[in-house]
Amino acid sequence: MSEGVNDWRPRPLVVETDDTHGGRWTSLRTPEREWLWRNPAVPAAARAAVRPGDAFVDAGGVEECFPTLRGAPDHGDVWSRLWTSAEPGCASVRTGSLSLRRSLSVQDGAVVATYDVTGPPGAPVLYAVHALLDLSPAARLLVPGAPPVSVLDQPAPGEVARTTWPDGAGVTLDALGPDDGTARCAVVTTDRLDVLDGTDRLTLRWQVVRGTGPVSLVVWRNLRGWPQAAPYRSVGVEPLLGATADLATAGPGETGVLDAGGRLTWRLTLTAHREG
Repeated sequence: MSEGVNDWRPRPLVVETDDTHGGRWTSLRTPEREWLWRNPAVPAAARAAVRPGDAFVDAGGVEECFPTLRGAPDHGDVWSRLWTSAEPGCASVRTGSLSLRRSLSVQDGAVVATYDVTGPPGAPVLYAVHALLDLSPAARLLVPGAPPVSVLDQPAPGEVARTTWPDGAGVTLDALGPDDGTARCAVVTTDRLDVLDGTDRLTLRWQVVRGTGPVSLVVWRNLRGWPQAAPYRSVGVEPLLGATADLATAGPGETGVLDAGGRLTWRLTLTAHREG
């Protein structure tokens, strides 16, 4: 926590998922608020009808994006697949030669998501926990220091603008504000984020537990700048296993790598606090 730590009271988080439809998180809430945004333009039936190979449906919530975020298939291959649940809080899915198991638990009010990947030793993977949040224009995204930032598709599609936090190639990534007609997707070198929205704070921390690879954060700041035909407002914060968004174009050291036993484990912890 930053300044005023004694004024922030822990609040218990509750998480709900839809394992039948891609393991999607449908709710992340405290007694006072729902943190996840839902796209009002996407009926629940449209998201439920998705099948492997379909175009991405931006329904909101948290989508599990593996083994890539961008590229083919867009947003990965597991968000559109049936996940199977062997026990409460655990669900698994397979794509190609890779198997994924997610364990969700609540520990002292915090939500802990542990991801276990198995497959060929040395296999590279990317994994984004694609969280779209319901935030006010006054919300702020707090990242320590001034880490490197790669702003994708800036200044033109296919190009990358290299800068430092909170610059987003002409917009500020840490402040949202009213709709301004811009959209930015940026990869930030960090393993932590605090989302401050009025009297509420959501804290995210993530790390590799087994295997190797960097971690970072994808920020999707869309203030009615995308899509061109019918733009809307959506804000995503996406803890990322890796340092780039597209597995097909990833360079050395930019992905997670399964160890000699064919395993990789990484973990995301979320906590909530309220001021006063």
